Amino acid sequence: MDNDTRRKKQQELMTELIERKIRLHAQHLYDVRGQAEGLALQDWYEAESQVLENSILAPLYRKSRKAGSEDGLEDSSGAQFAATDSSASEAGAS
Repeated sequence: MDNDTRRKKQQELMTELIERKIRLHAQHLYDVRGQAEGLALQDWYEAESQVLENSILAPLYRKSRKAGSEDGLEDSSGAQFAATDSSASEAGAS
């Protein structure tokens, strides 16, 4: 594997790590609110803001999100958001 490919792979993994942290924090916000439905988007954006505020990886995350939008791909936060909703309902089911 060449250096460029290795660097891209590392960046993808770091971006996934940040998205996972955001998803977990959004789940936490949902739980703190008493698992009230209908505010998932607000939870996602608040969690994203709080996680990125203290992360040295924030520029990488923002760059990868912007690149995805420019490529005509669906906004990642929306896709991850659905995962947050489903994990919230799974958490409530247990």
